[in-house]
Amino acid sequence: MSKRIPQVNELIKRELSQIILREIDIDPGILVTLTRVETSVNLSQSKVYVSVLPETKAEFVLKVLDHRIYTLQQLLNRRLNMRPMPKIRFIREMETVEAGKIEEVLEELKKEEK
Repeated sequence: MSKRIPQVNELIKRELSQIILREIDIDPGILVTLTRVETSVNLSQSKVYVSVLPETKAEFVLKVLDHRIYTLQQLLNRRLNMRPMPKIRFIREMETVEAGKIEEVLEELKKEEK
């Protein structure tokens, strides 16, 4: 069981990324990345973390994904032959935002040292 959850996480991330790429119309110039998936131990729920660039479009993209979640869930269910099939839930990835802010601060410090 210890290997199963990480395998399920990676499988959901890979398949859902492909489904979103093909099925969801996102405006050109917006980059949507599924950064990680966290599935509960009982496989009832998966949190799918989404990173969006530019950051100003993140709320828009999450609304689009949430609006189409039923369709995305059905397509994922067809692709993955597993029971139980976790219900997906999209969450905005904040760790990448934090990392970006840290990088900006480090760049500013390097400029000040010169």
